[in-house]
Amino acid sequence: MPDLIQRQGALDRFAAAPRNIPAAALSVLPDSARLSFRGRPSAIDAAGAAFGVALPRDACRFAVKRGRTAFWLGPDEWLLQSEGEDPATLFADMSGKLAGQSCSLVDVSHRSQAFALSGPQAAYVLNHGCPLDLSLATFPVGMCTRTIYAKATIMLSRPASDIFHIDAWRSFAPYVWQLLDEARSELA
Repeated sequence: MPDLIQRQGALDRFAAAPRNIPAAALSVLPDSARLSFRGRPSAIDAAGAAFGVALPRDACRFAVKRGRTAFWLGPDEWLLQSEGEDPATLFADMSGKLAGQSCSLVDVSHRSQAFALSGPQAAYVLNHGCPLDLSLATFPVGMCTRTIYAKATIMLSRPASDIFHIDAWRSFAPYVWQLLDEARSELA
């Protein structure tokens, strides 16, 4: 029997025809496997080895290797993200490798939607609803944090000087997208 249920992204209808504003372009990022890892110090190295990316120990930083990213979210918490990988397979593989460790691993792949805001005015547009200082000196490339955009909690990361990745819970993603789109309209 064919699979009749087709998953629809929270931003599909907005991303289908985005306005072309190169100074601050919005684009949906590909679906990714996302695992929430929490662990004691003894489990951190084991999790990094199992994931293939050493988990950052510096606050608010992320590490990338071969399509996998480890985001530091708290003293004992990381978000492990892998583009184009089946979440169930990644979860099963890591769970097996972490057996016996004092840690928690949870598949949160369907919890949020990620999109990018890129261009020379990306930080300016983000500051319409985000209270952080997004200058390169204060929020450099390789930094990530939980913060807010207007009334929504987001995870914000900066993979390049003029690119920000925004990860918002699916129910809030359209709200954040629309506010960013409105904020960048002055640049059209």
